Amino acid sequence: MKDFADLASRALRDSGYSMRAAAQAINYDLAYLSRVLNGKQRPSRKLADALDDLVEAGGALSGVLLDVDEQARVSRSTDQPSRVDAGTVDALAGVLAAYRRLDDAVDPKSVIPATLVQVREVTHMLKGARGRHRDALTAVASEFAQFGGWMLAQVRRDTEAVSLLTQALELADEIEDGTLAAQALNFRGYLARQQGRQQGVARWFSAAAQTPGAHPAQRLGDTLQAAAGLASMGEADRALRMVEDAEQLADVAATMPPPETAYWLTPEFNRLNMGLCTLALGRHDEAADHLSAGLAGLPEELRGAVWTWEHRSALEKAIAAR
Repeated sequence: MKDFADLASRALRDSGYSMRAAAQAINYDLAYLSRVLNGKQRPSRKLADALDDLVEAGGALSGVLLDVDEQARVSRSTDQPSRVDAGTVDALAGVLAAYRRLDDAVDPKSVIPATLVQVREVTHMLKGARGRHRDALTAVASEFAQFGGWMLAQVRRDTEAVSLLTQALELADEIEDGTLAAQALNFRGYLARQQGRQQGVARWFSAAAQTPGAHPAQRLGDTLQAAAGLASMGEADRALRMVEDAEQLADVAATMPPPETAYWLTPEFNRLNMGLCTLALGRHDEAADHLSAGLAGLPEELRGAVWTWEHRSALEKAIAAR
């Protein structure tokens, strides 16, 4: 309940609504809304949906709110983690999915506080978990830590990001989940790129691409981004060989749905990665074409996401250098 209150309050603020203005806009009693946004009363599903619509979160905000039965189940598992059950894991996975969608809809800074609370709570539950549902809970904990690391990397809280991504990788390795491990390494590569450390870019993305069990779409995107790092270091020949490897992966990746942990890795999205790579290689016309097509191919709900700034900036550079 408190995570919904925090997220809703921040989303309203980011959208320019005071509590009073929000109450008027959705035609709800101000006192009731105040109790909800201060974490003192559980919101109705109708109110959660109304707030979600008001801030145009596309269902992501209301999606973090568990129903009464789910909340009771999660609370029991929190109190007695050794008895965690499938329903708890499913409920937490649903909350995680909603958080991921929020990342595409609102300012990352508004999602981070509640995300870190969720990471701590799920990790605490995992420490006491036993039995046949522990591996499934480990996967959720790994992905929550991975997501938290990604969010922190976006706002350049680098040390905290590295800590969570390391935790995510260790949990993924514990259950030998290649897609989760590869994605944690991928986000380390993203962070290295924000830091301007091209050797780190090449290393982390190469490690992600070579992770056993990684999805072909992950391997494709990671290979291209590793090649971009090499090209930026002046190692064009090695980069071009990696591009050839990536092109061979493209046909395979196109025949498969993307992994759940990296649901955005469509063929259109990987054109963005090809755009970053060709830009680093100095192929400005190709880069502009790939980046333009990749941005245009994003689902509507992703086009305004904060993380797209990197690709828009790259497109501007490619066009200017033509």
